[in-house]
Amino acid sequence: MTKQTVVNPLKKVIVKRSKRLWSLDMLRGAVIVLMALDHVRHIWASTPFDPTDLSQTSVAWFFSRWVTHFCAPVFIFLAGTSAFLYGHKLADPGKLSRWLLTRGIWLVAVELLIVNPGMIFGAPWVEGFFLLQVIWAIGWSMIALAVLVHLPFRWIAGIGLTMVAGHNLLDGMAPEHFGAFAWLWQLLHVGDSWISLGEGRPGLYALYPLIPWVGVMALGYVFGKVMTWETGRRKRWLWRGGVGLLLLFVTLRFTNWYGDPQPWAVQDRAAVFTLLSFLNVFKYPPSLLYLCLTLGAALLSLAWLEDQRGAAARVLRTFGRVPFFFYVVHFPLINLGAYIYHYLRYGYAFKFLTTPQENWPAEYEASFLLMLLIWGIVSVLMYFLCKWYEGYKFRHDYWWLKYL
Repeated sequence: MTKQTVVNPLKKVIVKRSKRLWSLDMLRGAVIVLMALDHVRHIWASTPFDPTDLSQTSVAWFFSRWVTHFCAPVFIFLAGTSAFLYGHKLADPGKLSRWLLTRGIWLVAVELLIVNPGMIFGAPWVEGFFLLQVIWAIGWSMIALAVLVHLPFRWIAGIGLTMVAGHNLLDGMAPEHFGAFAWLWQLLHVGDSWISLGEGRPGLYALYPLIPWVGVMALGYVFGKVMTWETGRRKRWLWRGGVGLLLLFVTLRFTNWYGDPQPWAVQDRAAVFTLLSFLNVFKYPPSLLYLCLTLGAALLSLAWLEDQRGAAARVLRTFGRVPFFFYVVHFPLINLGAYIYHYLRYGYAFKFLTTPQENWPAEYEASFLLMLLIWGIVSVLMYFLCKWYEGYKFRHDYWWLKYL
């Protein structure tokens, strides 16, 4: 990475700053905003049915959920890429390994102690459950990568590829097969499952199983080398890699042969729902086809973003430079707004996540337009907060900022 001298208008001094790969920041920024759409839907406009349930959903509700499928794979893949680029700068696998280990442990703690209260809008130990989601998966994947970085580069690639391409072979292995260690298999591969910690104790709702996500981060780490190539070579690889993954997705999906436990089928409702069935790939755990589709699109997006400039690019770049800050802050912001709105609208405050459907207000109807409106408002508010925090990070060089 080259160095260039720039003027920091926030501090009015000359500083040294690394030339960043802005396409990575812009892609991270785009997916963090999309992720907010999913959370606004859950908290403000929850539907009484799964938006991907083709027997009940509409095209609009389906895509409001489906488009957010791109978020977690991009975050975890690019976390691996960032680890490679950071390690490339350090030129010391031992230092990189220690940084990954400490950051991974920190992220697991943040998921349980900071993200969960903001997401649930309450104390998890009082509500009776902890949600194990994307920050949990990133944290444990970093801990695993802290070990993998000591291996030869081709071994890391092989392990990552085996996990991603081969984990669907394990779909038939039920947790019950492991007896007392059923909980461990739920954490490693099952996903979207409940783990009891005993009578009177809060349980774990494990959404993100670790085996495939560790593989995604390992492949992201290997991909980091591509991002060190010169621009022309890098862009050619991105276009070819993205098209190749999407062609693999179409081929395997069309045959229903392998790669997703949820085969597509012709739908009776309308022709468009057959297309939705084709696109409706499995996320918990992330199937091979789910990852081919999302990461293939991510590679094409990176190739396109290489040449993007202007106001929209700068906005996405701001989001993408502080995505962890965005993620932690936006949950309590969305929840607080919904809590106040529900109180004013229905006469009492409630939370969709912890309130049974039969106790939702009788007059409640999920509003697609309200979801879009609140998403827009949250995005604008978060832009100004992220802009402030980006400036704070730029002006300061505290060691702990590397963990935020």
